Amino acid sequence: MKIGIIGIPRCGKTSLFNAVTRGSAVIGSYSTANEPNIGTVQVPDARLDALAEIYSPKKTTYAEIQWVDYPYAGISSSGIDQQLMQSLGELDVLVHVVRSFTEESVPHEYGSIDVDRDIGILELELQFSDLELIEKRIGRIESEMRSVKSVERSELERHQNLLEKMKLHLEKGFNLRTFELSEIESQEIKHYNFVTLIPELLVINIGEGQLGDIEEIINNIETKHASQDRAIVLICAKVEAELSTMSLGEALEFRSELGLIGDPPLNNAIAITYDMLGLHSFLTAGEDECRAWPIQKGLTAPQAAGKIHSDLERGFIRVEVASYEELLLAGSMAELKKRGQLRTEGKQYIVKDGDVMNVLFNV
Repeated sequence: MKIGIIGIPRCGKTSLFNAVTRGSAVIGSYSTANEPNIGTVQVPDARLDALAEIYSPKKTTYAEIQWVDYPYAGISSSGIDQQLMQSLGELDVLVHVVRSFTEESVPHEYGSIDVDRDIGILELELQFSDLELIEKRIGRIESEMRSVKSVERSELERHQNLLEKMKLHLEKGFNLRTFELSEIESQEIKHYNFVTLIPELLVINIGEGQLGDIEEIINNIETKHASQDRAIVLICAKVEAELSTMSLGEALEFRSELGLIGDPPLNNAIAITYDMLGLHSFLTAGEDECRAWPIQKGLTAPQAAGKIHSDLERGFIRVEVASYEELLLAGSMAELKKRGQLRTEGKQYIVKDGDVMNVLFNV
């Protein structure tokens, strides 16, 4: 999975990047550089940790996410940077960071803190990018139709009509995530890499002094900006970046001192992105390796097995499966089998989140 962090200057994008990657990218470096910061992180999974305790494997492999901290994608005097927008269009999730914190040492790009304004600015620029892409393609189609045969012309006209409808949707101020597309149409436009089609997580970057007002802030933001095409979370990126440099014990103590309870917001953000993409994980466990395998929800056992290796899908016979909770109580797959709790499932079995699977196959 590849997640891109975007936002206007001095919103805290790089602080968030450092928090999630435990990195040390230079804050504010985009004044002299235009290259993104890139880091790969493991997805926390307590289930995998528990399985590793049982099996003491040679290797424990977590699901991974690549995080990319992009320079500001604003419209310059020369227009939209479509090369950058093309890169954004290849992402799985957009994380749009919006500044809420007030810190005099970090002047705001527009002179004042205004969450609503800042959300609108970047959202509009993303919509402009997709509009420009559509308008260029429509122009090329009109040129192509002058010299093609009638059968090809009919196909081009149909495609042009789809793009015209999408263009109108954008001009009304909506993102393409809310434009209804058939499965065939989705495949047809996939190569365009429209940025407003990508699932979006809106991260409101609050200050340390706002930690006691989280509920009030989130309610206000959701009232104005909640929609079916995006999710919203509150994070104090500066605090999270500091916590990422501490040991687990130190971080827990510091969280307690700040009155932060529950799961860390970065873990919640990852869980939200999984949900937005329709992902969950099944597990494999043994003395050689314990591993989490992220897959699309709804996959059958052979399809899930194919994520491990194509031979497992091609030669799939059946799968031995138990829930993570069942395995944890039994202590091993062998004990589960002894108790009669290890299920055998066939090709139609739909894999569930937290299933621990042993695939039987023959190639």
